[in-house]
Amino acid sequence: MRSRAERVLVIGGSGQLGSALVEAFAGREVLAPSHRELSLENDAPVRAYVGERRPDVVVNCAAFHDVAACEREPDRAFAINAVAVDRLAAACAEAGAAFVSVSTDYVFDGTARRPYREHDVPAPLNLYGVSKVAGELLAARHGGRWMVVRTSGLYGPAGVSAKGPVLIERLRAQAARGEPVRVVDDVVFSPSYAPHVAAVIRELVDAGGEGIVHVAGSGACSWHEFASYAFARLGLGPVEPVRAAASAVRRPAFSALESARLAGVGVAPPPPWREGVDAYLARRAELAASAS
Repeated sequence: MRSRAERVLVIGGSGQLGSALVEAFAGREVLAPSHRELSLENDAPVRAYVGERRPDVVVNCAAFHDVAACEREPDRAFAINAVAVDRLAAACAEAGAAFVSVSTDYVFDGTARRPYREHDVPAPLNLYGVSKVAGELLAARHGGRWMVVRTSGLYGPAGVSAKGPVLIERLRAQAARGEPVRVVDDVVFSPSYAPHVAAVIRELVDAGGEGIVHVAGSGACSWHEFASYAFARLGLGPVEPVRAAASAVRRPAFSALESARLAGVGVAPPPPWREGVDAYLARRAELAASAS
């Protein structure tokens, strides 16, 4: 990853981060195949696709990130979050392409007293986190040029089809129906606006970043603080703080991320998380105006 990547292959290009990456790499040759065009289920098609198109870098945003569903479907979780990563990493090493795979703050157990850095040892609480750690290890095993980008609380204009709309939109709909809006205040993370994360990934690729790198909105807050800030900017009513309900699936209560490595390659971190919310709300307003 020593020079500007001119041909970029984005896996999962229709998702919130994938679509932001397509925009971030505008002006270059960007390939964003659909699942029908490129299935990650078998080695041969992956090797053939990468080998024929010869991208400079492959960025993998594909993931099975429904945490509860991962517990019910462990085979699917590992097939998408680990085995598919291994296939892509192998194909990239064979073709001489750089490989970037996106991971998660859920690789940690939430017991830290400060934001997690790249050197902290993963200790996932659930199967989703375990499958993503497996993917991180497999991304590195083929050698070549590889990078794992961990992020936290990702959201963006494209939404999340598998888990429903972005939290802010769900809460706005509740408020519009006159329903009370309640959000947990004992779960802390680093909200990350997808276009901001995508821009940093582009800079990392061009700067020659390698290994594990944290790319998340700067700072940390609870989900309640995140929602309250958005509602205040929208001129909406208060958000009621509540405690996280007991769940059969364990999740980290603290998963804020901090990068100790971005500065070393001369790349600035994403803006503070509040600026991410402002940018998101401005973009949603633009989209609404253009649709009217």
